[in-house]
Amino acid sequence: MYAFEYQRAKSVADAAAALAKSGGKALAGGQSLVGAMKLRLANPGTVVDLGGIAELKGIKKEGDAIVIGAMTTHAEVAASAAVKQAIPALAAMAEGIGDRQVRNRGTLGGALANNDPAADYPAAVLGLGATVHTNKRKIAADEFFKGMYETALAADEIITAVSFPIPKKAAYMKFPQPASRFALVGVLVAQTAGGVRVAVTGAASHVHRATAIEAALAKSFSADAAKAVKIPSDHLNSDLHGSAAYRAHLVSVMAARAVAAAG
Repeated sequence: MYAFEYQRAKSVADAAAALAKSGGKALAGGQSLVGAMKLRLANPGTVVDLGGIAELKGIKKEGDAIVIGAMTTHAEVAASAAVKQAIPALAAMAEGIGDRQVRNRGTLGGALANNDPAADYPAAVLGLGATVHTNKRKIAADEFFKGMYETALAADEIITAVSFPIPKKAAYMKFPQPASRFALVGVLVAQTAGGVRVAVTGAASHVHRATAIEAALAKSFSADAAKAVKIPSDHLNSDLHGSAAYRAHLVSVMAARAVAAAG
């Protein structure tokens, strides 16, 4: 690990100012950043710790949405009675992230800011049509994810919370990579006020919507309709864990399972 300066922020404004001045990195749960630093894949001159900012934590219901603070851990989301009642698919997803240690340290905001191609939370945000709140603005899910490890966030912009609209029904299914429990392919299917949304993680360079499956489910919200859609493989990942063609097949299969689970 390279040498770096550590700063513990007392407020969101304090953290934003430190990031703007130093050009460093924000530290949330540290499950991605610290690992990259240990491997010398990341070399931030300054690390700004968000762990002491109370306003970034918590879960509450606001109108027809569940609002989750950026520093809320995966374990807290999984155990939340409010989330289980309003969006059980989100609680179940959080319960399936990594292992117990990861769930007790990793955070919603950190996962979204990192935007790993195989992370689970991006599928929830995109699939449920959530809104990402930052210290500067509100960003719609469809505008947030830009590419591999790339988001719409500016260098000194900090995620403060995410607002998840409560869907009519939703479910998330993933085919996990056995060692990491990241998604080889994960699919969230939701019936929302704006129509059917289907978000896919793990299959491509970043989370994306499966519009062909959305169109099929808009006509018939059934597992058979989802499974019948043939996904092209030319834009999908291919590695030692699975070919692009295999991932394309899994997208339809996981979508069908999600529809069945949603009911």
